[in-house]
Amino acid sequence: MPTSEENRGKAAVLLMAYGSPESVKDLEPYLLDIRGGRATSPELVEEIKARYLQIGGRSPLLDITKRQALALQEELNRRTGNSGPEYGSYVGMRHWEPRIKEAVQQICSGGADRIYGLVMAPHSSRMSTGAYFARLDEAVRELGVQIPVFRIENWHTHPGLIAAIAEKVQAAIGRFGDQSPHVVFTAHSLPARILAQGDPYANQLDETAQLVAQTLGLPEGRWSFSFQSAGQSSEPWLGPAIERVIPELVQAGERNILVVPIGFVCDHVEILYDIDIACQELAAKMDARLERSESLNDSPKFISTLADLVLNCQDN
Repeated sequence: MPTSEENRGKAAVLLMAYGSPESVKDLEPYLLDIRGGRATSPELVEEIKARYLQIGGRSPLLDITKRQALALQEELNRRTGNSGPEYGSYVGMRHWEPRIKEAVQQICSGGADRIYGLVMAPHSSRMSTGAYFARLDEAVRELGVQIPVFRIENWHTHPGLIAAIAEKVQAAIGRFGDQSPHVVFTAHSLPARILAQGDPYANQLDETAQLVAQTLGLPEGRWSFSFQSAGQSSEPWLGPAIERVIPELVQAGERNILVVPIGFVCDHVEILYDIDIACQELAAKMDARLERSESLNDSPKFISTLADLVLNCQDN
C-alpha cells in the first residue's frame, strides 16, 4: 500500500528569468543569443562590457533567482505541510544557462506530476512574458512532456505584490528625512508598436503604479512614471524615458528624487548600472539627490506573494 507521503505527488515551480552572462568573457555570445544570431557592433559590445565592469563584472540575476526559487520552495512546503504536493523549484533562463529547456529536463527527471510556469516579471507582454512561455511550450513539445503545465500570468495587481513594493518604497522615503522626494516609477521600455497591437504591458504598469501610489498615499503631482533601458534601434520605444524625466523634474524645482523600478523584481544590470550609476550621475550633475528603493529580490513579502500565486493557480 502506498503511504500518504507517496500519495502527495510532486509539483514543480519553474521560475523563468532573462538570463545574464557569467562574466564579460561571455558577453558577445550572450548578446548574439539576445539578438537572434545578429552580430553586435564592437563599439556597443565595449560599451556594455564597461557597464558590467562597473557593477563588478557580472550580474547577480542568476544568484538572486536561485535564492528566490529556494525561498519559494521552502514557503510552499511550509504552508502545505503533508496536506498537498511536495514542491520543488527550478530556474530556467531565456537567454543563458541554465536554459528553460534544461530546467524542464530536470523537472521531468525529478518525477514531478505538474509544472507551474512563472515568469519573474509581473507585467504581461507578448514581447516579454509571451516569449518565455513560448520557450516553455517549445521545451515541453521537444521533450515530449506528458504532465500538465500551468501558466501563472497577470499578477501585477496582486495585493501581496503591491504591499511588497510599498514596503520598499516607504523605507526609501524614510532615507530622505524631512524632505519629500518626488517618486518616479520605472519599467523596462519596449518598442512602441506594441500599443497598436493592443498589448497590455503599458496599462498593467500604470495599474501597478496607481495602486502603489494609493497604498502610500502619494498625492497627485508627487509621483510620475517613466521607462528605462530602451534598446538601441531606429524604431520608437515607449516613453517618457527616465533620462528625460529627471532633468524635467529638476528644472521644475525637484531636488530629491526616488526611483522605484516596479517593472523589475530583482537586481541586475538595468538596476545596478542604468539607475544606480547612470541616473545618479545625471541627477548629480544638476545638484539633485537621486535614490532608489531596494529591489524585491527574496524579501519575505515577495516570496509570500509568489507562493500565493502558485497555490491560487492550483485551486483554479
